Amino acid sequence: MAAPGPGEYFNVGSHVSCLTCLGQRLRGEVVAFDYPSKMLTLKCAPSSGKPNLSDVVLVNLAYVSEVDIINDRAETPPPLASLNFNKLATRAREEKEDKLSLAYAVSAGVSVDGQQLFQTIHKTIKECKWQEKNIIVMDDVVINPPYQADNCKGKEGSALSHVRKIVEKHFRDMESQKPLQHSQQAQQTQKDSAVSS
Repeated sequence: MAAPGPGEYFNVGSHVSCLTCLGQRLRGEVVAFDYPSKMLTLKCAPSSGKPNLSDVVLVNLAYVSEVDIINDRAETPPPLASLNFNKLATRAREEKEDKLSLAYAVSAGVSVDGQQLFQTIHKTIKECKWQEKNIIVMDDVVINPPYQADNCKGKEGSALSHVRKIVEKHFRDMESQKPLQHSQQAQQTQKDSAVSS
């Protein structure tokens, strides 16, 4: 590989403007640059319009026709924040357990309502699991199919009362979303029939 020419390296913190082969203009701050793969990572203005967020864009310079350095940063960038590997490992383990739990529910033939209720409860109370087709919450409350508030069983007390309230709210929210879903489906059907005619 030939020695890099001038302008082929980008300093972290520099501001650049790129014109892609599709004619899209990208402007942003260089977050990272990998010379061997010619990949440039830019932090750009948020497409959502929210001022406290940024879009992070990976740019393959093989597909860029023009790169302009708006503001070059020569000084050393600030050191990277240290990572808490224990926290990351815990988060990865929890995510894996959540996915396995969802996969178990699907393979056990649990209804969509049951799966959605489990996810709703799990957002509030992490200590919930499947036991065949039953949802077990905090080892105190069992929710049997069809997963309504009346199907919550356990020792009377605050845990049972709390879980029943979550179940009731979940199904109220689901009912309130149905008219919206039906109107969106009707609009899509109208669009599809207009396109086909």
